[in-house]
Amino acid sequence: MEVFMNFSPVRAAFVTAIAAPVALVLGLSAGVPDARAGETLAAVAANFTAAANEIGEAFTKATGHTVKYSFGATGQLYTQITQGAPFEVFLSADAERPAQAVKEGFAAPDTLFTYAIGKLVLWSADPAVVDAEGAVLKAGTFEKIALANPAAAPYGAAAVETLKALGLYETLEPKIVQGNNISQTHQFIASGSAQLGFVALAQIITEDKGSKWVVPETMYTPIRQDAVLLNTGKDSEAARAYVSFLKSPEALAIIKRYGYGTDGHS
Repeated sequence: MEVFMNFSPVRAAFVTAIAAPVALVLGLSAGVPDARAGETLAAVAANFTAAANEIGEAFTKATGHTVKYSFGATGQLYTQITQGAPFEVFLSADAERPAQAVKEGFAAPDTLFTYAIGKLVLWSADPAVVDAEGAVLKAGTFEKIALANPAAAPYGAAAVETLKALGLYETLEPKIVQGNNISQTHQFIASGSAQLGFVALAQIITEDKGSKWVVPETMYTPIRQDAVLLNTGKDSEAARAYVSFLKSPEALAIIKRYGYGTDGHS
């Protein structure tokens, strides 16, 4: 499971990377001189883990640069940014915190954009639990339902909105177990610690097992996931190249394949 990294290990890894030889860069594409290859460090919302890893590989092949990720809950990552963590790029699970980063002087204003629009899904590892209409929520025939901490994770906030829209939040609140982020929430459900729960569609889109209900987007505030170049990355060629690559047709194709919308379109 990918979890968010504490500030000290991140700094240690970053310092180590600076001291290491340029040979850390793997899979350089033909025609890209080794001397130009660089590395950037990105803070990324946990729901985007699988897509980000695939994009990272494509980015290296296309540019020769590499990207390292720190995955976690958006709120926790933003706290690290404000405390001086050496991230150069921020891929949030919401639009609010990247805008806040700009407002508070941590990011470059002209680099803010929406890289993905997330979709919420009610999922169970058991193929017999979740029906196509989500009626299992009203039936309440389960002991535990998992969702990410709504204070730190936008998908958790969307899950709470959904339960309130259904008029079920107060009824189901005693059964709720919270993950620190969406990855931990997925693990709770996958392991059976919770019979069902709310995760990002991207996390289970390749799952062959289980059962799901894709929550109608009218039940929660649109999950616009924004990215921004942080001030720490303004002079980094690799960081700027990564932000640019996120908008490329190749990256957009990967993002869509994981079930996200882009530019307001599904």
